[in-house]
Amino acid sequence: MQEISRDILVKRACELLSDGTVDRVLGWKSGEFAYDVTPAVFRSAEELSEGFVWNDFCGANFSKYLVKETGKSEGKVLVFLKSCDTYSFNQLLTEHRFDREKVYAIGVPCNGMLDPKLLKDKAEGILSVTDNGSTVAIETLYDGTVTVERAALLPDRCLNCKSKKHVAYDELLGEDGDVVESARFDEVAKLEKMSADERFEFWQNELSRCIRCNACRDVCPACTCEKCVFDNPNSALENKAPANEFEEKMFHIIRAFHVVGRCTDCGECSRVCPQSIPLHLLNRKFIKDIDTFYGDYQAGAEVGSRAPIVNYTTEDLEPSEAVERGDE
Repeated sequence: MQEISRDILVKRACELLSDGTVDRVLGWKSGEFAYDVTPAVFRSAEELSEGFVWNDFCGANFSKYLVKETGKSEGKVLVFLKSCDTYSFNQLLTEHRFDREKVYAIGVPCNGMLDPKLLKDKAEGILSVTDNGSTVAIETLYDGTVTVERAALLPDRCLNCKSKKHVAYDELLGEDGDVVESARFDEVAKLEKMSADERFEFWQNELSRCIRCNACRDVCPACTCEKCVFDNPNSALENKAPANEFEEKMFHIIRAFHVVGRCTDCGECSRVCPQSIPLHLLNRKFIKDIDTFYGDYQAGAEVGSRAPIVNYTTEDLEPSEAVERGDE
C-alpha cells in the first residue's frame, strides 16, 4: 500500500495546472486488467479526475519519457518520481538529454511496486487486487479470493531497493527516506562463485529466451540515442530474433557495455522483459566491479558526477591489477 493517496496527487496536479505552473501531467492510467497500468499524459483536471491512477502497479520510471515529452511544448510538464526514478532523472540531466526548465518534478514516496508477472504466477483469472499492507488479496474468476504475502509479489528491484531517498525534485510529497542497505549484489556474488562453464550455462539458458522485442532497450533511461545500431536496416540486426548461439548473447552484452557507469540500477529492463530474463544482473555486475575497483559510485546520485569509467585519475586501477586479484 502506497503512503500517499491518489487523491493527494490528483489535487496537487490540478492546482499546478490551474495556476499555469504546468500545462500537462505525466502520470498513469488503467489498462485492460487490474494490474495493467500504463503511462499517460493528462491535460485537464477532468482528465485527471477520470483517469489518473496511483497504486501498487505504477512501476514505470518516467525519467526517460521526459526526453521526448519536453520537446513537444514550451510549457512545463509535471512528472511524479519515485525515489529510484530520481537517480535516472539526474543521470539524464548529466547527459543533457532534456531541458530541466521544462519539468516540474514532484517526489513521491514508494513502498515497493508489485510485479504483475509474480501476481499472475499466484492466481489465474484476476479480477481485482487489494493491498492490505502486509498481504495482498487477489479476487479471481476461478478460485475466489487468494491471499498472498506482499513481499512475495515484489520484484527484485523493490526487495533490494538501493534508496528511499529522492535525489531530485521541485517538491516533495510525504516523508523522504534514506539510502538503504540492501542485498542487491548477492545474486551477482553467487554468479561470480560459479565456474566459467557454469556461468556460461546460466546466461545461455537465460538469454536464449530472448525474442529481440527491444523492450529492454526502449524502456532503459540510459538508452536514449536518437538512432540505435540495432535499428540499422543495413546491419542485419534490425529486430532480428536469435538465429544462433552467438547472436542471442551479443545484443544484451553489447547493450550492457553501452550503459556501464551510467546505469542507475532502476530495474526497468527486467520489469518489461516478456521472457522474465534477469537483465539487471548484467548491469549489477558492472556496478559491483566499479565499486570494487574504483570505490563506491552511484550513477545519478548528483547531477554532473562523472563515472570512474570516463573519469581518469592517477589512482585508477590498471588491468594487470585486476588480473592479479583474480577479477579478470
